[in-house]
Amino acid sequence: MTTTASPVDARVIALAHHAPRALLEKVLTRHGVTFHQNVTLRAVAVAGGSIGRDELARDVSGSLKTDASLVRGVIGELTAGKLLQEDPMEATRVRLTDAGRELYESTTAESAEIAARLYAGIPAEDLEVAGRVLTLVTERANAELAEAEAAEETA
Repeated sequence: MTTTASPVDARVIALAHHAPRALLEKVLTRHGVTFHQNVTLRAVAVAGGSIGRDELARDVSGSLKTDASLVRGVIGELTAGKLLQEDPMEATRVRLTDAGRELYESTTAESAEIAARLYAGIPAEDLEVAGRVLTLVTERANAELAEAEAAEETA
């Protein structure tokens, strides 16, 4: 396979996001879960298996750049599907069920295999540079979004 170098721009970044995501979506579909549900399960898992509903909604909506009400709906779907449950120690929190943890671990393992194939043979130095560049682009975009949202609130 021959790769022609392209200057990094929004299109190149978008293509690099959407092609692997399409592979991930195939894994998720096979497991009966949506991308938004998977991101939500991941956020709960990364938080140690239990997290406040409001914190979860903020975290996922911030990551996906979507409305928190949409995420609250996803939390409801995951709860109805018995992948999340109300934390018995504190009703404002949700936690992974055994089925939710198992699903998260399965999809994570399968997506890690995909990532390993996609990143195979790319020098570590190149991955480090790409990581720094993409992190900087994300930080700048987040700053602009915050400014735009603040301007909308004052308008």
